[in-house]
Amino acid sequence: MNKYITELIGTFYLVLTIGGTVLLGAAGVIPPLAIGSALMVMVYAGGHISGGHYNPAVTLGVWIRGRLAGKDVLPYMAFQVIGALLAAAVVRYFKAGTATVPMTLRAGPALVDEFLFTFALVYVVLNVATAKATSGNSFYGLAIGFTVMVGAFAVGSISGGAFNPAVAVGTTAMGLVGWNRLWIFLIANFAGGAAAAFTFRALNPADP
Repeated sequence: MNKYITELIGTFYLVLTIGGTVLLGAAGVIPPLAIGSALMVMVYAGGHISGGHYNPAVTLGVWIRGRLAGKDVLPYMAFQVIGALLAAAVVRYFKAGTATVPMTLRAGPALVDEFLFTFALVYVVLNVATAKATSGNSFYGLAIGFTVMVGAFAVGSISGGAFNPAVAVGTTAMGLVGWNRLWIFLIANFAGGAAAAFTFRALNPADP
């Protein structure tokens, strides 16, 4: 249970940071920097307990890669989504009922950018946090957080830069994205995570 609670806590603070910076007044470069930093510190905080996924697409990728037991996949994802929903509730409380206008998403570009940067994120996670060649390194959290930060800067204006189905659920619950667009993130994020895992396995056949 400790690892599931760790996944909830990490996802909670990631989504709380997203809501706090995007909805509560921050602008310019602040949201991507804060979001990448929040993920980084939570990965360092919980990595030794749960692996610090905080993302169902990462959980899927780590499972396909062979570093997570099948029995843990659904509980990890469930606790990640619960953490995201709790954070969304806190952000909505902070906003005191103020209306939020959902982001307008074009399905094609959003699908492509969410796939590409989820692939990048999971590919980085697998290489810095699960590979034999990088075992015991001290930079894994920084690399993971910076990947999300880069994605947020690069394509945040296209899809919001979720790269994470739990984040997508949380931001949708906050009103940043319409519920009728949630499918974009679910398809693109899970596909990107799976593709990254199979790519890692193809490129690292000696690292089971």
